[in-house]
Amino acid sequence: MIRAFRFVLSAFVTVGLLCSGALLGIGHARRVEAQNKFGQPKTLLHVVMYKWKDGVSDADKQKALAGIKEMAAKIPGIKNVWLKANRMQLRDMSGAFVIEFADLEAAADYAENPLHDAWSKSWQQLRETSLSLQVTNPE
Repeated sequence: MIRAFRFVLSAFVTVGLLCSGALLGIGHARRVEAQNKFGQPKTLLHVVMYKWKDGVSDADKQKALAGIKEMAAKIPGIKNVWLKANRMQLRDMSGAFVIEFADLEAAADYAENPLHDAWSKSWQQLRETSLSLQVTNPE
């Protein structure tokens, strides 16, 4: 009888310890999940805010922005493009776009590419002003 009691008691203690360990493990996993994971890619972002000239048609605006996608499809080293500003702190600007390059060399090649030259000439006829910057991460 005492032997059976000890067996049942040790089984309950073992199950209790296992459950406690599982609960502690789940709690730890939740804390680990809550930690934000981020990276610092070595790509280069070319960010442009712009203001259209008065009287530029919607069709011309769409054509200019479509030209960015066309360049991205044809010029090596362009990884991604963003064409719509979600929030603009400079209220008098019309919009923004971003081009992500694989590296600084790809951005330099883009600047000298004949496709970019042709697009830029038409772009300059449509925009009143623009502000651009390039952003990357330190080595």
